[in-house]
Amino acid sequence: MALIVPLYEEEITGVYYNTAAVIDADGTFLGKYRKSHLPHVQAGPTEATGFWEKFYFRPGNLGYPVFETAVGKVGVYICYDRHFPEGARALGLNGAEIVFNPSATVAGLSKYLWKLEQPAHAVANGYYLGAINRVGVEAPWNMGDFYGESYLVDPRGQFVATGSLDQSEVVIGDADMDVVREVRNTWQFYRDRRPETYHRLTDL
Repeated sequence: MALIVPLYEEEITGVYYNTAAVIDADGTFLGKYRKSHLPHVQAGPTEATGFWEKFYFRPGNLGYPVFETAVGKVGVYICYDRHFPEGARALGLNGAEIVFNPSATVAGLSKYLWKLEQPAHAVANGYYLGAINRVGVEAPWNMGDFYGESYLVDPRGQFVATGSLDQSEVVIGDADMDVVREVRNTWQFYRDRRPETYHRLTDL
């Protein structure tokens, strides 16, 4: 079993990252991903403002690494990152066969996107995507209900396994890695890319 372990990383005193460590099946630390996109948004008109990450985290500076694990080539995206297709594509270009997105997301502003964006990333990039979300309410902030619904989606955008709305649980789904090759050989999105036309994506 390979593990994705989210943690609050202190590089030095006063410099903090929202990080996930990747640990292989034999216990080897393979590396880490630091969250790239940091939110500062109002959760909703009736909810407390809880997304102030720009004030206590630094943006990630390690790019979009992919880790060779005993179970395949694993990429990591964290929570708010999922709203940005550029990093999701970079993970695919870096060889990811399955991407995990550990999240702490409450009902309100983005709930309708939860089962829309990440299956779209999986389809556009030909990989599995494991979307993880917690349940319940966290005191004393009480910024809203974490709605769970963790899931695994395949490279065709089909849901392999889905968790519940209100119960902490382990969600298990079978990921047939042969499907990654099959889908990529059918939908040649990487072959047909036109990066020479995408300069606007990186213009400041």
